[in-house]
Amino acid sequence: MKLVHGIDELRSLRAEWQAAGERVALVPTMGNLHAGHLSLVEQVRPVADRTVVSIFVNPLQFAPGEDFERYPRTLTEDMAQLEPLAPDVVFAPSVEAMYPRGYPIATNVVVNGLVERFCGEFRAGHFVGAATVVTILLNLVRPDVAIFGEKDYQQLLVFRTMARELHMPVEILSGPTVREDNGLAMSSRNRYLSAEERDRAAMLRRELLAAARALKRGVRDFRALETAARAHLVTAGFEPQYFDIVAPDLGPALPEDDDFVILAAAVLGAARLIDNIRLDDPALDA
Repeated sequence: MKLVHGIDELRSLRAEWQAAGERVALVPTMGNLHAGHLSLVEQVRPVADRTVVSIFVNPLQFAPGEDFERYPRTLTEDMAQLEPLAPDVVFAPSVEAMYPRGYPIATNVVVNGLVERFCGEFRAGHFVGAATVVTILLNLVRPDVAIFGEKDYQQLLVFRTMARELHMPVEILSGPTVREDNGLAMSSRNRYLSAEERDRAAMLRRELLAAARALKRGVRDFRALETAARAHLVTAGFEPQYFDIVAPDLGPALPEDDDFVILAAAVLGAARLIDNIRLDDPALDA
């Protein structure tokens, strides 16, 4: 496992792999790794000859007033967690290396129609920043496959749409959400929760499960399900931002449909939590 900070060194390694005809996978992260990130590395390694894990806290995807300055930088701990998985390269560039002329930058990637709602409504510029930095990483690493977690469902669709419409020669894979024992989706921002809040945060998953089970039973009063879930969250001390039942492409849910995704975001204490559920989630049959 080689730690690389410089773009020239990364490009040199990539040229060697290309000359050898090797297949390359990329796992983009912002570091402060947890079991969810590690599961993505485990999932992608069998489909590639070389694996690159990027660790970069991207200033472009933090909305004004968000936690860019205090977002955890834990490179030493991240390297220790990655060592047993033996990725070939950990690419950890500086902000200056990624944005040598400073930021914001003149060129941005915008996926219209997917970035305005849900998290986009509450995190101004987030998806533009995320799509832009992922485009930069894809250009630098030139992977055959890249993988992202399904917890960030809207973001996953943004990246897939971006890659498809810009004819990027990369396959976008996804990895299932990894959860704490109480069902809370693992997130680097969970460290902002107190012990009591971490226990209470599991309620977001329970509300998603309840709404999804109702849909599976044939309930189609979407607004009633959404309103009830938001009310339960408020009563429990959350500040819900959205709890919406939509089609898998994030279009409107229709009563005649039989496939849905439920997206949710809520603030609890100092943490903003997001989660989602599809009707094929194994927990619905438990």
